[in-house]
Amino acid sequence: MTFTINNHQPDPLGRAVHASSRWFAFMGGMVLLGLALMTVISIVGRYFFSLPVPGDFELVEMGCAITVFAFLPYCQLHNGNVVVDFFTMNVGAKTRSRMDSLGSFVFCIIAALLTWRLALGGYDMYRYEEQTMILGLMRWWGFIPIVASLALLTLVCFYTGVRQWSNKSI
Repeated sequence: MTFTINNHQPDPLGRAVHASSRWFAFMGGMVLLGLALMTVISIVGRYFFSLPVPGDFELVEMGCAITVFAFLPYCQLHNGNVVVDFFTMNVGAKTRSRMDSLGSFVFCIIAALLTWRLALGGYDMYRYEEQTMILGLMRWWGFIPIVASLALLTLVCFYTGVRQWSNKSI
């Protein structure tokens, strides 16, 4: 059974989860757009003027990580993850819904563990004052939006798991 996406959730948690996921995805898109523009400027500057954007690869590295994690809650909320349904094609809607729910709860546990470990990793970067080589940017700055995205992903996975278990639209 495919769940319909209902942007007008009756419950406050549903509205908050949808709005937050959209906002994170939008901000991730803005970061990605900024990276694309910076890359074009760096390539043009390097080719025509021998003047690339200093530390462009550092910015792309950090920005891509932020972008990927920012898209995860929205992707989970809208069932955008890859699903191998070869074994579940012929099961009933309720069984498939329950299996999807269990998958969401397992993903919730994984997201919570990643949130915890990356928060500790970011704190270590802060404590040791780890910096990028060219620009000297503090590496822990990138962990803030990543950990926030993972915390939201944990909430979204729990929310979708509950909704799938009760066979309601997400």
